[in-house]
Amino acid sequence: MNKIVLASISIIFAFNSIFGQTNEEKYAEDVKSVDAIINAYYDVVSGSSSEPWEFERDKYIHSKNAVITRLDENGKAESHTLEAEYMPIVLSAKEDFYEKELKRKVSKYGNISQVWSAFEIRTNPQTESNIRGLNSVQLHYENGRWFIDSWTCEMESEKNTLATDFLNRE
Repeated sequence: MNKIVLASISIIFAFNSIFGQTNEEKYAEDVKSVDAIINAYYDVVSGSSSEPWEFERDKYIHSKNAVITRLDENGKAESHTLEAEYMPIVLSAKEDFYEKELKRKVSKYGNISQVWSAFEIRTNPQTESNIRGLNSVQLHYENGRWFIDSWTCEMESEKNTLATDFLNRE
């Protein structure tokens, strides 16, 4: 019996090493360009309540020490790590959530890039919403791929029309 169990485990590991993909293979398309990584950034957070979270993919597109900063309605900043971003997500039930990009502006110099991206939050991908915000995403290029180093998010409010202002710019 032990020989059968050991043989089965050996076969499983053999198949995993032969047929299993590395993260570099699975997510290579996500990090090949600034546009691709920003598309992946929105794709990772969006989905129905029945779809699993894509923590592995999200971690892959961010640099090891990525910083996330959110500004509250008074402009007060709160920064944390990617791992800290996951804590409230893991502790609550997943709901239908779609962060739809509305407009993007990219500035790239050498191996660094700055992306301004207006977005809207929806509970149904087909239904527009008035919940909007603006992301500022900083990236760098290293070893043949792009990494998200940090992003800052500010939501639009009655007294702060930053997303509308950004959307109306050329």
